[in-house]
Amino acid sequence: MLLIAVGIGLFTTIYTNYLTNKMAKEEKRKAQLWASAITSRAKLVRYTKDLFERLATDERKKADVWSQATKRLSDPTIEDGEELAFLTQIITGNTDIPVALTDEDGKLLMYRNFEIEGEKSKLNISDRQFDVFHTYPPIIVAFGPKKNYIYYKDSNLFRDLKKTLNDILASFITEVVINTASAPVIMTDPAGTVKAFGNIDSAEIKKPERVKELVADMSLRHDPIEVDLGDGGKKFIYYDDSAVLKQLRVFPYIQLGVFSLFLVFSYFAFSSSRHAEQNMVWVGMAKETAHQLGTPISSLGAWIEYLKETEPNLNENNALAEMEHDVERLTLVADRFSKIGSVPQLKAENVKDTLQRNVDYMRRRSSKDVTFTLEVDRDDLTFAINKQLFDWVLENLYKNALDAMQGAGSITTVATGDSKWVYIDVTDSGCGIPRANQKTIFEPGFSTKRRGWGLGLSLTKRIVESYHKGKIYVKHSEVGKGTTFRIEVPREA
Repeated sequence: MLLIAVGIGLFTTIYTNYLTNKMAKEEKRKAQLWASAITSRAKLVRYTKDLFERLATDERKKADVWSQATKRLSDPTIEDGEELAFLTQIITGNTDIPVALTDEDGKLLMYRNFEIEGEKSKLNISDRQFDVFHTYPPIIVAFGPKKNYIYYKDSNLFRDLKKTLNDILASFITEVVINTASAPVIMTDPAGTVKAFGNIDSAEIKKPERVKELVADMSLRHDPIEVDLGDGGKKFIYYDDSAVLKQLRVFPYIQLGVFSLFLVFSYFAFSSSRHAEQNMVWVGMAKETAHQLGTPISSLGAWIEYLKETEPNLNENNALAEMEHDVERLTLVADRFSKIGSVPQLKAENVKDTLQRNVDYMRRRSSKDVTFTLEVDRDDLTFAINKQLFDWVLENLYKNALDAMQGAGSITTVATGDSKWVYIDVTDSGCGIPRANQKTIFEPGFSTKRRGWGLGLSLTKRIVESYHKGKIYVKHSEVGKGTTFRIEVPREA
């Protein structure tokens, strides 16, 4: 199932990459067509601008001819009628260029193609209508010692054409920055000054260093488009992949990541379900063991009572007393197994009494070469425990310590406490635990002994952490010198 899942994930990733690359090629083709169209339109704009410059020069020449004709017509030495008619035709033939003739004082003497309100004799070129009469510097016409001035503006046709040129330029810029691919675009001059941009946050454009980074990144992905608008310098158009294409490039990896997370989640869910099922099996086995032990233990108790009455000699050497203690212990073990899987009742117990009881029990059942030591910082220290289960915890720790010492050594138990917790350190002088095993010794099945199932410390950890909401861990261990286990239990349930 895992291999099939990985195969599906790889197939979808490869196929999505294929579609992304195909779209990237298509978008690149569109970008090239767009760039070609931009270049062609730039040529058209440049040609149109050259044409307008020639038109402006022609109008200037027309104004000069009109001024010369006006000057010649005012010459009293002219007697040729044909020349007079020709000059008059030049002056009256100007039907599109607005011109105005003034004297040195600015008084309006003659005008054509202007719409002027009021009487001509009362108008002065220097008054508030001055800006109406000219766009370019005036042409000086000398009449003897006096000078007249000819003011002129662009013709109405030329102004309309110039407006059209501005519209073409604006349309060109719009085509650059608002492109059909919605790609980020920056237009700069050779000095790197931004002339136009599109699909980019304006706040980034205000930062020169950020603009340099964007231009450098775009240059790596696509060669810039060089255009000449005829305004005295070339422009460079930088563009990037569209946001959709960038998202598609990242999408396969996001998809693979989500798919991997789903696989991991599925694995842990399956593993958790399997462990829960195993736990149910162990709980069932523990309860069944307790049930099976109940009958022979009750029978042994009855036989002990019978021996007390029929064999008084056995009471003299404490044999029956020890047998009775062992039966009580078996009853306690059966009770422990019956509580596995159920919620235990926690009660306040005296720490010193609890530890002393377990130390005395293990001392009677261990070698005389093993020394037990108990230290409790105060006699009234209490904690919230289930007595039967917590005795099991201490018993497992003491048995492991005895096995580690091989029948000779010392076991020291130290108990301290604060306002919230009780801390119990069990230290032995055994062989110690290698650092590599200190985190795995609490796992079910782990054991360094030839016999046993490796469940002692696993059950100990479960009792302390799951039932008592405490902690148990290896506080310190050194190979060849011994190990210290620490138990932390809340003082209140």
